[in-house]
Amino acid sequence: MKPVYKAHPWHGILIGKEAPEIVTTFIEIVPSDTIKYEIDKDSGYLKIDRPQKYSNIIPALYGFIPQTYCGNRVADLAKENGAAVTEGDGDPLDICVLSSHNITSGNIILQSRPIGGFCLLDKGEADDKIISVLVGDQIYGQYNDITELPRAVVERIKHYFLTYKNLPDEPQTCSIAFEYGKEHAHKVIRNSMEDYRDIIFKPF
Repeated sequence: MKPVYKAHPWHGILIGKEAPEIVTTFIEIVPSDTIKYEIDKDSGYLKIDRPQKYSNIIPALYGFIPQTYCGNRVADLAKENGAAVTEGDGDPLDICVLSSHNITSGNIILQSRPIGGFCLLDKGEADDKIISVLVGDQIYGQYNDITELPRAVVERIKHYFLTYKNLPDEPQTCSIAFEYGKEHAHKVIRNSMEDYRDIIFKPF
């Protein structure tokens, strides 16, 4: 009998045949978490990145899209749109999922539909944040583009990412170069899929 191993969330879970319109999403943290968890790239298990020291609470489900990588193509796309980018951040593509349901823990996968995002810069690196909605959600499922969302929802997510790494008496490291809609989000996802193929499965 063959041994069965847990699939690595970044490499062993398929992004889905309908990507970038619908993507498999691995959730690391949820709005009730006071600890920031992130995937350990070597083992595939969730690890504690840091306790949230202040009142920053993620306003949506947060994780990444499997089999994506923020590399040269993601950085080049940001540059083409005027962002002062040095390179991609070298991580899988981050994604927020809006849902009206009370999902209480991470370390799960779900299907989400990207509707936009932010070109976030962290110390000059492209660290895009895709905004999506949970497939089938009775409330957020009606939205097809970030421009249709209540503006307060968008601003709340923006505020989180602009402040979630801030420490007293230290300069702010994150900025948002621009906001984008569904069409550009699809481009970012496609580029990150190509970056993944180049970097992670680069042929010898």
